[in-house]
Amino acid sequence: PAIANNRGRIGDWEGDTVAGRTGGACLLTKADRKSRFLIGRKLPKKTSEAVRDATIDALKVYPVHTITPDRGKEFAKHRQVTEALHVPYYFPPPHQPWQRGTNENTNGLLREYFPKDRSLDEVREEDVQRVVHELNMRPRKCLGWRTPYEVFFNKVLHLT
Repeated sequence: PAIANNRGRIGDWEGDTVAGRTGGACLLTKADRKSRFLIGRKLPKKTSEAVRDATIDALKVYPVHTITPDRGKEFAKHRQVTEALHVPYYFPPPHQPWQRGTNENTNGLLREYFPKDRSLDEVREEDVQRVVHELNMRPRKCLGWRTPYEVFFNKVLHLT
């Protein structure tokens, strides 16, 4: 919808997975288009069942209007997420990652902490949540130097 495309409201989520070594653990990421607020979860394997369950668990406590993941097969259970959260999925055309630019940028920031050649099997969930919190508290130029947390929750954390 136009309101999601224009970043006009909280609750339009972009989704992806950040892989570690092939066949191992990965990170599920959801980024709100308007605020850039990040939700991340460590998954033991990149399976559609794990992605479905983690997506439902992660988003059930937040406003959700739409979800736009990449076209990976790990999002094959999207209909079950739609039924559980009562929210539509939008899949961008193939080879157009810019349609999920917020999530692609956020995954790039995560790679500063979890490089591609690093196995995520040994990374603890607490470490993932610490990094997610750090990124949510990082001021962003595109947000007028506010943090994603401040925009998402409509709170002021510091004076500038």
